[in-house]
Amino acid sequence: MNKKVRRALPVTLHQLRVFEAVARGGSFTRAAEQLHLAQPTVSIQVRQLAEAVGMPLFEQIGKKIFLTDAGRALQDSSGELFDVWERFEMRVADLQGMKKGTLRLSTVTTAKYFVPRLLGPFCKRYPEIDVRLEVGNRSSIVERLARNEDDLYIMGMPPRQMDIVKHPFMENPLVVIAPVDHPLAGRRRIPLARLAGESFLLREPGSGTRMAGDRFLRDRTMRLDVKMELGSNEAIKQAVAGGLGLALLSLHALGPEATAGSLAVLDVQGFPIRRSWYTVYPAGKRLSVVAHAFHEYLKEQGAQLRMEHQGIASQAGTRQIA
Repeated sequence: MNKKVRRALPVTLHQLRVFEAVARGGSFTRAAEQLHLAQPTVSIQVRQLAEAVGMPLFEQIGKKIFLTDAGRALQDSSGELFDVWERFEMRVADLQGMKKGTLRLSTVTTAKYFVPRLLGPFCKRYPEIDVRLEVGNRSSIVERLARNEDDLYIMGMPPRQMDIVKHPFMENPLVVIAPVDHPLAGRRRIPLARLAGESFLLREPGSGTRMAGDRFLRDRTMRLDVKMELGSNEAIKQAVAGGLGLALLSLHALGPEATAGSLAVLDVQGFPIRRSWYTVYPAGKRLSVVAHAFHEYLKEQGAQLRMEHQGIASQAGTRQIA
């Protein structure tokens, strides 16, 4: 007696990546936004994948979706498949000798002020390399690092609790900024204690800038009067320019090309806080030829950018910027 064999439907890597995005985020809408796809397209891809598997991959309870047993098994298997495919891409890149490839890069928001400038010449040097850049707050980038979603990560405060490799490639000084007409603007060697009487606008808790500033002040048993917490450097700069208070920001967030404007860097004792920008990746990860080339390129270009910013740091309190 012949048994009827179900004909398996084809499964694509694209379908698996869509499924993985939905499973990771627990939402078809978030997956669509992340992948820059229409939500119906995401739903169709997941439905076709479920038909190929022969079992439902998600179940909906109320307004939330959860993986089924088959969905969890597929998530584990697809992760292994992506690892195999990534190793294959590395071997192909090796064979192509850097002529082609993909660079997946994630950076924290403050790094967006200089990373595109660095990517431009790199892409001109290797025109057939496809760059995928993800920009987010520190917590989202750390989550991507934990999931090993990218080749390299750029941040100022690498997570201490994770098994990672980190390499500093450029200074990331933290400075105090004020409105250009503030009484402290232009004064030299302002005592740190003088800031205790000022209102401050700070980044949200968990940001690298906030963490570095909090650690610096905690070591000196000093607290600032936090008037407002804002989620972006641009909002902070505008609020400071409007006279709402002072702020701690990375020098790179101010824009090295700005030589005059509405903000001033204050010459406060103990500042700038000396920090670094790091390239980060999971320990044990083998960098692709493309990622290794960009890693070395960052060291080279970081030295050049450091020289561009030395003028701003050395003239703190006398130069108007942003």
